[in-house]
Amino acid sequence: MAKLGKLMQKIIENLLEKIGENPQREGLIKTPKRVSDAYEFLCSGYKMNADEILNQALFKTDNNEMVLVKDIDFFSLCEHHLLPFFGVVHIAYIPNGTVVGLSKLPRLVEVFSRRLQIQEQLCEQISSALFDILKPKGVAVTIQAQHMCMQMRGVQKVGSKTITSSLKGIFLSDERTRKEFYSLIK
Repeated sequence: MAKLGKLMQKIIENLLEKIGENPQREGLIKTPKRVSDAYEFLCSGYKMNADEILNQALFKTDNNEMVLVKDIDFFSLCEHHLLPFFGVVHIAYIPNGTVVGLSKLPRLVEVFSRRLQIQEQLCEQISSALFDILKPKGVAVTIQAQHMCMQMRGVQKVGSKTITSSLKGIFLSDERTRKEFYSLIK
C-alpha cells in the first residue's frame, strides 16, 4: 500500500504542475499526501464486504412489520468526474423471520458509497445486498442526493437534488406497503 500511496502522491504533484501550480509552494507541499490519504478513505468501500458486515448481526424474529432506518448520511464520488455527491439514504425492509442489527444498515451504505459510483447503481447495490443476504419479504431503498458535477460545473444548478429508489418484493407488488414507506420517509 505504501508503494501505491507514493505513486498517487507523484500523480497529484504532476496534476498540480499541469494546472499551473507550484507543488513546492508552502500551502501545497503536503497536498499530494493529503489527497492520497483522502482517496484511500473515500474509496475504502472496495475493501469492505456486505456479506461479512450483515452476516455478523442476523437475529431470529417473529416481527413481520416494517423496519425503517431513514436519513442515513452518505458521501460518494461520481465515477464520471471524481466529484462528490452526497445526501441521505432511507432503507426499509419487512422481515421474514430474520432481522439485522440496525447499525449494520448505515455500514451497508458505506460499503457501496465509498466507491466510485453513480447514484442509480448505489441505490440498487444497497437494495440487492440487503434482499439477497437477509431474504426479507421486501426491501425499499431511496436516495436523495446533491451532485457537485451538476452544481460546480456543467449545468451549474445549485441546490438541485436527484432522487432514486429501488423496490423489491412486497414493496414492489403491494401499493399499500409502498405508500406506507413513502409516507414514513417524508
